Amino acid sequence: MSINFSQLIEWRREFHQYPETGWAEFWTTCKIADYLESMGFEQILMGTEIINPDFVRGRHLPTVRQSIEKALVNGANPKWLDKMQEFTGCVAIFDSGKSGKTVALRFDIDCVNVSETKSDNHKPNQLGFSSKNEGLMHACGHDGHISVGLGVAQWIMQNKDKLSGKIKLIFQPAEEGVRGAAAIAATSVLDDVNYFISSHISFCASSGTIISNLKNFLSTTKVDIRYRGKPAHAGAAPHLGRNALLAAAHTVTQVYGISRHGEGMTRINVGVLKAGEGRNVVPATAEIQLEVRGENKAINQYMYDQVVQMVKGVALSFDVEYETEIMGEAVDMVNDPELIAKVEKIASQLPQIHTPNAEYAFNASEDATILGRKVQEQGGKSIYFILGADRTAEHHQSEFDFDERQLETGVQIYTGLLADINSK
Repeated sequence: MSINFSQLIEWRREFHQYPETGWAEFWTTCKIADYLESMGFEQILMGTEIINPDFVRGRHLPTVRQSIEKALVNGANPKWLDKMQEFTGCVAIFDSGKSGKTVALRFDIDCVNVSETKSDNHKPNQLGFSSKNEGLMHACGHDGHISVGLGVAQWIMQNKDKLSGKIKLIFQPAEEGVRGAAAIAATSVLDDVNYFISSHISFCASSGTIISNLKNFLSTTKVDIRYRGKPAHAGAAPHLGRNALLAAAHTVTQVYGISRHGEGMTRINVGVLKAGEGRNVVPATAEIQLEVRGENKAINQYMYDQVVQMVKGVALSFDVEYETEIMGEAVDMVNDPELIAKVEKIASQLPQIHTPNAEYAFNASEDATILGRKVQEQGGKSIYFILGADRTAEHHQSEFDFDERQLETGVQIYTGLLADINSK
């Protein structure tokens, strides 16, 4: 079957117009489910079927409720909204009824909080598919990921009589901030999976390149720390107050002094510090937003444990209450050689690919690793590769756009893998 390139572009541009942030992708999920159902998928899982609420990270309930209302205004199908139980994302399952391997493919669906450029030189503006949601933009290529996922879904249904085993298409919410994968991994979705495959478009590679062996994924934990003290008049009775701002400030200086681990790379960054209520009031509230990273899961856990220990100590010193909340997480992962070889073989057969086997040190985090590692720990195999694509700006910038021709390349690689693994 030849891939309908114009359909891939049409899907990508439709989703580009309606970007939604993590855990708020209600219109996006409904539209994906509509397309999957129209293709013939009978099993479309949503809500707590695929999301474990205890592992949901960084979800803002008021934003969720507002996004549901907006999705309805934009024509979202109410039957899917009811099924979602206020949790976004979906998993489509194709079961051939024949013995064989179970393969899971993951495609992330959220956008970033970026306002799209108004420049006349920007292709989405020229062709009329720029973002309609102010302050939000598919500036990371996830609209392309959705399109590739739907292209693969279409291929599966057109070739269903030739396939064996089972295929799961995971359309994952909240990748930005590594917030969504843990909640899926904590369900049974991956329990029977033999192969896990995911990718990212563009990022660190140009058109014609496939990074088949992405290395150096960093484990990470994103943490919010909140201190609660006691307000008091700063002039007349400062001794009656409990200063949450000072507690937070001391925490920031202390965590940057954590001893680095001798067995691998570590990172820490405090990105936000907010505190206080007024100039003449002893500050009663403070919040820190920080992240730690480590070369592997154990080193990252060491960094996280050190942060929590310091938070406890500071709270005791300043006689304030505290709480910590994990807002996102990812782990390290090593691509399996068998899947690296399969990706390279398929890519080398595509005329548009001139470099099918590049390596790259990622030195960053991606929560698909949580899903991939779960499969590996169950005895399965996983890969996360980069689908190269020329871009007009770097990711998360307002001028970002990518070479749409690589949507077809993405579908070709995924379907090539399925043909190899799930052939009768």
